Order: sequence, then structure tokens, then C-alpha cells
Amino acid sequence: MTQLTPEEKKALLELARGTIAACLDPGHPLKRPEPLPEPFTEKRGCFVSLHEKGQLRGCIGTIEATHPLIDGIEENAKNAAFCDPRFSPLKKEELDRVDIEISILTEPRVLRFTDGEDLKRQLIPGVHGVILSRGGRRATFLPQVWDQLPDKDLFLEHLCRKAGMEPDCWRDTKTTVAVYEVEHFSE
Repeated sequence: MTQLTPEEKKALLELARGTIAACLDPGHPLKRPEPLPEPFTEKRGCFVSLHEKGQLRGCIGTIEATHPLIDGIEENAKNAAFCDPRFSPLKKEELDRVDIEISILTEPRVLRFTDGEDLKRQLIPGVHGVILSRGGRRATFLPQVWDQLPDKDLFLEHLCRKAGMEPDCWRDTKTTVAVYEVEHFSE
């Protein structure tokens, strides 16, 4: 995974904030970095998270690396601010109160496991983001979620619920479990 420079991280955070500001105020110009640094053109999965007073205010992302990073940051910033179904759309007066966090993902890799205990042995809290999927349902938690849910059983149960599945779905070897890592940074 290409590590971003401090300047590139700052530029992406400014782009995310500028994208949201331009949506809230059509007169606000959106500036993209010129020329685009090479990592910004690489196809990468990414998430944009908004926090207000330390509480999640929106988080949307793309797991698959289907678009250039810069496009993903813009799209996910808009979606985190206005389309996360767990929250009302961000209002103009809230923008100055939110902090923006960006997570850039490695390619997910599927874990092979024999049972729930085997799966738990393979997970590294704080390092692995986890994707659960089965039967058309899918959900992910970024590695940062381990901070709130450090117990592996609880982490996996909450992730199953997020996917709309039974809380112990992670123990079933028919559930696909994949992991990824992130480079994350915030304002």
C-alpha cells in the first residue's frame, strides 16, 4: 500500500471538506489539487467518516478499488454528509463542528476458517477491518471500530446485526469473512 505524505493527507482532507461545503453552498468553489499526485489516481477503496464531539455523524465508503482515490474521496464525503441512512443530512451550520477522517483500504482477503474459534484466532483487533457477507447481505467495520468494541465476540455480533443477520452468523463457515487494513488520518 502506498503511504501518503503529510501534504497528500492534508490535501485529501481539504478536498473532502471542500466537497461537502460545495454541496451546502453552490457558490463555494471546489478545488482539486493540481497536478494530481500519483496516489490520488490509483484505484483504491476508501471511507470518509464524520465525527461531531467525538461521536459518529456519518460514514460511507467503498470497499472495492473500482475508482481513483480522489473520486472516491469526493463521492464518499458527499454520501457521509448527506446519505448515511443512520443520520439526518448535514446542515450548513454543522460543517464547522465536524471533524473528517479518511480511511484508505488495502485489498480485502478472504479468511478460511473451520469454526468461530478459528476465525477469532485469525483476527487482529485494531489492525483488521472485517467484512461479513452471506446471501446478499454484507457489512463491514473499519479497524477503528475495535476501539469501541475490543471484544472479538461482541465486535462480530455487532457486525452480524449491522448486516441484518443473526448475531452468531460469524460462527457459520457459510458466512464469508474478509479482512483488510487501512491507512487512516483525520483533521
